[in-house]
Amino acid sequence: MRAPELRGRGWLNTGGRDVTLADLRGKIVILDFWTFCCINCLHVLDELRPLEQQYGDALVVIGVHSPKFEHERDPKALAAAVERYGVHHPVVDDGDMHLWQQYAAKAWPTLAVIDPTGYLVASMAGEGHAEGLSRLIDELIEKHTADGTLHRGDGPYVPPPAPDTLLRFPGKAIELANGNLLVSDSTGHSVAELEADGETLVRRFGPFNEPQGLLQLPAEVASVAGYDVVVADTVNHQLRGVRLSDGEITLVAGSGRPWRSAVDEHPHDALAADLSSPWDLAWFDDKVIIAMAGIHQLWWFDPIKRTVGVYAGTTVESLRDGPIPDVWMAQPSGLSVGGDRLWIADSETSALRYIEAGVMHTAVGQGLFDFGHVDGPAKEALLQHPLGVAALPDGSVLIADTYNGAVRRYDPTADTVSTVDSGLAEPSDVLVTSTGDVLVVESAAHRLTRLAPGAVQSVTGERHRTERPPSPVAPGNLTLDVIFTPAPGQKLDTQFGPSTRLEVSASPPELLLSGAGVTTDLTRPLVINPDVPKGVLQVVAQAATCDVDVEFAACHLTRQDWGVPVVVTPDAPTRLPLILRGMDEA
Repeated sequence: MRAPELRGRGWLNTGGRDVTLADLRGKIVILDFWTFCCINCLHVLDELRPLEQQYGDALVVIGVHSPKFEHERDPKALAAAVERYGVHHPVVDDGDMHLWQQYAAKAWPTLAVIDPTGYLVASMAGEGHAEGLSRLIDELIEKHTADGTLHRGDGPYVPPPAPDTLLRFPGKAIELANGNLLVSDSTGHSVAELEADGETLVRRFGPFNEPQGLLQLPAEVASVAGYDVVVADTVNHQLRGVRLSDGEITLVAGSGRPWRSAVDEHPHDALAADLSSPWDLAWFDDKVIIAMAGIHQLWWFDPIKRTVGVYAGTTVESLRDGPIPDVWMAQPSGLSVGGDRLWIADSETSALRYIEAGVMHTAVGQGLFDFGHVDGPAKEALLQHPLGVAALPDGSVLIADTYNGAVRRYDPTADTVSTVDSGLAEPSDVLVTSTGDVLVVESAAHRLTRLAPGAVQSVTGERHRTERPPSPVAPGNLTLDVIFTPAPGQKLDTQFGPSTRLEVSASPPELLLSGAGVTTDLTRPLVINPDVPKGVLQVVAQAATCDVDVEFAACHLTRQDWGVPVVVTPDAPTRLPLILRGMDEA
């Protein structure tokens, strides 16, 4: 089919001009449907960068920003995100989700490939497509070079002017024993030590790759481990240790490969383990707890034994409480310890959660698609994509309510939420110093901000839901069909067991009368409850492939989580197709 025209509210990284498909004729085009809250979308940005470099004169990547959260509809917030995450290709603002619907996207991220003559030839969801894309691009280059329809040359990307500030999109902050502050200067790819004023630079450590979480180890642990501070080197998918006395940096966990296979709670060699976007760190239960944002889990790390394992979560992206091995989280991004509780900012469910005595509870938050800025009783209060949390001595908790531009306070005694400050620029962390000062990492303002004491506002605010177009499904029998075609030169890999895996659940659970659970078949018969008018089908699919006809065959894993809003309608389709990787090269 002909690719639909590229129409949006505006363009970034093009020098102010709109881009049309006619402008791209003769180029291979990858459309990357993303939203800047989504960790999987950020992973795909990293996967696309080598392809952009390798095929620069034949390939054009266009980011299509189709927002999930209300804050992401703000053009200024989008422009900041494009800089924050180093997006070096044109981006079209799809704020009204027009292109999302035109290209039938159902998940963040989704990739669509357009050939040099303007035809849509492939669509795929999730991560892990880089190798397959490379093979497809090679085939398209060969074909369209022979046909005379490939035109090499510069694309429409125009870089914006480079900024110059002390910090650039700082992420997290901690206080050192001497009163100085350590700040992860994420877009500066370093960790900055500042004096207590939060403005005077003492020194920098690095380089890292978009670092986030920081943790100073207990002194007795640090003396054995040989370093004082653990840094979540987020985009490198690793943890590094920093010795403060001389600035030496040591790799302490993570192979550098993004997570692609299961790890259990048992000890595993830390340096051999594949991590996935570690975002924050805390010392709890005599271990380093890692907010593993990329796979919706918490892991533990033992800096003395140099081992890691899973602490909580199953990798399913949703909200479910209970004993920690079985819980569901959605991009946990902030950690703080208060007494016997580990507090968690669970960003994609807009939730404040905590673990106590091996059980996870939700204090504030209602699910993947419910968010807003509402104070009052905790069961009614709403947050919007919080990234940071700080437990206070009185048992209450401060929340960096990032997309609401606010600091919120949860009072567990009254079970209420209030607003402490607002009008902040994407606060990503909150730090309470030894002197009682409250510092906010105001990420999009590139600074630390000291909050005035005492002021508490009451905000009625607005309630929001992510309103993606729901898929109509028939009550009763429904066939879920996850479509996967191996990339050119690959085949399904069964040497270590079944090559595919499909996990299905629903919210509310009553939506599914049967069909929930895990199987190895990508096609699943479901039974939809006719008495539940709407809900969300949560689908996790993965497929393992390997190269064929090569001496040293490589293995690949493609994976995607879908939260598919559905509306139960008589006479609706009895088949729900989801494309993990689909090809149409006719």
